[in-house]
Amino acid sequence: MPYYLGIDGGGTKTKCAVGDERVVLATATAGPSNIVRVGEQKSRESLHQCVRQACGFAGITPDQIVRTCIGGSGAARPELAAIVRGIVSEIIPTPVEVVGDMETALEAAFGDGPGVIVIAGTGSIAYGRDQQGRTIRAGGWGFAIGDEGSAHWIGRETVAALLRASDQGDERHGELLGQLFKVWGVSSVIDLARAANAIPPPDFSALSHAVIASNDELACRVLADAGRELARTAEIVVRRLFALDSPDVIPVATTGGVFRHAEAVRQAFYNELQRLGLRVVIHEQIIEPVEGALRIARRADTRM
Repeated sequence: MPYYLGIDGGGTKTKCAVGDERVVLATATAGPSNIVRVGEQKSRESLHQCVRQACGFAGITPDQIVRTCIGGSGAARPELAAIVRGIVSEIIPTPVEVVGDMETALEAAFGDGPGVIVIAGTGSIAYGRDQQGRTIRAGGWGFAIGDEGSAHWIGRETVAALLRASDQGDERHGELLGQLFKVWGVSSVIDLARAANAIPPPDFSALSHAVIASNDELACRVLADAGRELARTAEIVVRRLFALDSPDVIPVATTGGVFRHAEAVRQAFYNELQRLGLRVVIHEQIIEPVEGALRIARRADTRM
């Protein structure tokens, strides 16, 4: 029996799924493997651990895998894809395909049909396909200049808003500040600002968990802004791909930790899409891109 492997490699975690021709047999999760963010060595550790665990849970060995598909943020760039492919090929001797995480997410959401997927994890991007198979992306330009609505963006915007509030003598945000201090190991607003401006840049995405868990008015405002930013990114793809005078509704799906854990972001996202007057129907379920990676691995094997 042939076995297939799908991998979703992100900036926060890596997920693997092992399946046969019909069903998922086992899954496993390890640390981050986004090579741009964590480097080659950490990526190797996470990918190898995840592959070995998933295969172990399925009761097989990695050399029994006949085809692998990896979806990762930025991994579709040829030079990065080659590195990631080489890392996985160290333990899997059969063909390994590397694509962008937006492709595996779109596959998981809609198969080969039309629709728009919006990803909000460590980074963010929107990606869609129309009835003719044409694809368009928007966003996903990296944490320094884009990734609006992502975990990194939420952390950075929260720090900026807190520093502005401090300038204005606003002392209402002490509890939220304390939570951010704890995450970064600092003890004052001055230290927070210094950490935020450090070279290399700090991990703003690590702050997003505290922001999402907070009831602070400032945190709620940032999360609502994140949802609206993500909706506007989705709007670009919708308007460029689909005829807005058509009676057909446009399916939209979401994935990533921000959508999964932040109800305020989800609600603002839904509300903004409605306000924009787009004829969309939004999938309630958060998509698992690793399922798309596994489907691509299976399909690629049938084309060989």
